[in-house]
Amino acid sequence: MRVGGRIAVLAMVAALAAMPVAQSEARKAHMVVLGAARKVPYSKIGDPAGAAAGETELKIRALVVDGVVKEWTTGEAHDVTDRSFVVRRVIKLNDALPSDNAIPSEKPAPGGKPGTSGKPALTVRQDHWVWQRGPWLLVDRHTGRIVVLKLPDYAPGASQVAWFRDYGAYCGVTASGKSLYAMVAQVEARKPLLAKKLSAFDPENHPDPACGPAEWQREPLRVTFHLTGREPVSFEIVPGSAVLVEDAGDEAETQKQGIVVSEQGSEKARNFSPVAKSASGGQLKNDH
Repeated sequence: MRVGGRIAVLAMVAALAAMPVAQSEARKAHMVVLGAARKVPYSKIGDPAGAAAGETELKIRALVVDGVVKEWTTGEAHDVTDRSFVVRRVIKLNDALPSDNAIPSEKPAPGGKPGTSGKPALTVRQDHWVWQRGPWLLVDRHTGRIVVLKLPDYAPGASQVAWFRDYGAYCGVTASGKSLYAMVAQVEARKPLLAKKLSAFDPENHPDPACGPAEWQREPLRVTFHLTGREPVSFEIVPGSAVLVEDAGDEAETQKQGIVVSEQGSEKARNFSPVAKSASGGQLKNDH
């Protein structure tokens, strides 16, 4: 019994001594980089909602975590904090029809001869891939975690997100597709700071682009929206504290696709009650 007890004590001591080493390995730093840019064929045929008229190619970069390609991205990345950044995802989509995957080949199957009915000829798979602009990603350099941002009323064909701090400003299209809204969302906030109708929207007949990139001003904090063919519209934003939480969890191998910004709500639901104002100084209420 005494020998068995000593062995148990030694085993427990060894296990406790190994715990800090295991924890330090679990918290190891991750290598997150964006690869070199390369061009791929791109057009409205492959991406009718996201491509502009006349576009023929798209610059893409690989999002690499610990030497493994996790996603493909396009456009410039924006640093939200010193460890987190946002970048737009690009999707490689299989555009092949079922009939495209069954093209007969002149090469016979093993054991068969061309022109004989003994064994059928082989078929050649003809894959056809297209690229489409996708949603925005939030990437944590420390943990390697990648989160899909679900921006309210985001429409690839109309929403060109302009980032400032942890705010994203863009023109959004409602679910009905009939209204164009001025939208300001904050990363990981439950409600948009601003959701104000700008104009009616016709999905079948509208300028391309319907809305240019928004412009930010720091003091006072103001954002200006540029609708094609109309006068600019400005709103002042009363800022609050950032709500992005950057934890120390080690989940580099898990890609979460949670709702980071919800799709409806007014700014009054926020703890610090941010307020959007028109350029003339009047307080605005979200139309959502």
